Amino acid sequence: MSRAGQLELEGGRSLRLLSAKETLEARREAAGLMADEAERALCANACLLARALERDGAPEFQDGTAVLAAFTAREIGALAARWADFDRGEVDAAKKAIGTGRTTGSAGAC
Repeated sequence: MSRAGQLELEGGRSLRLLSAKETLEARREAAGLMADEAERALCANACLLARALERDGAPEFQDGTAVLAAFTAREIGALAARWADFDRGEVDAAKKAIGTGRTTGSAGAC
C-alpha cells in the first residue's frame, strides 16, 4: 500500500476504500442491474469495483456494467474479495487506534 486508503495491485491498478455514500450508490446501481436474486452478489461486486478500482490514480470503469463486460465472474469475485480483506484490515486498524476496549466503570455497556 503506497497511499492511505489505497491497496496497490499489479499493472498500475489500485483499490481504494469507499465512503458510505459510495457504498450505498453501488448497492442501488446493482439493484438496477440484477434480473433476479441469483445475480445480486455478482452485480453488487461489479458496482463496488467500478468505484474502487483505479488505474494510475484515476477511475478505470464508468459503472458496474463496464466491469461486467471487462472481467469474468471469477475475476470480479477475486478482486472483490481482495477489496473486502483490505477494507476489513483498515477497520481493524482504526478500532485499535481509537481503542474499543472496556473503560473503568463501564462493564462494557454503552
